[in-house]
Amino acid sequence: MNRLTDSLNFQTQALTLRAERQRLLASNIANADTPGYQARDIDFARALREATGELATPGRLATTQPAHLAPLAGARGETGKAYALQSQTSLDSNGVDMDRERASFADNAVKYEATLRFINGSVRTALDAMKSHNQG
Repeated sequence: MNRLTDSLNFQTQALTLRAERQRLLASNIANADTPGYQARDIDFARALREATGELATPGRLATTQPAHLAPLAGARGETGKAYALQSQTSLDSNGVDMDRERASFADNAVKYEATLRFINGSVRTALDAMKSHNQG
């Protein structure tokens, strides 16, 4: 049972980080015409390692009680977000490359859907296993 819970926790954290990344990419696309706006993104792999405790989170708040709520590592903190590298300069200093943002948005959407399907499949498999065990 712990293996199932650990797997679902990992996938849930991945899904939450994918949603946060999608929000950032959508914000970049929405601000493509805003003068001086700089595109932001998160390093998904690093954020996921931080969220799962595999990698130390810089600037993480210390929790002194088990009931303290910890923010999702890597997604909400400003340390997890980075400015995207500009592929070309623009007159209004806008750092959004629409081709890159659209490609990243589509790629992240596909990975979000895949993670969601994996979670759905895991839950369905567990429910089917419990159902057949009880009926036998």
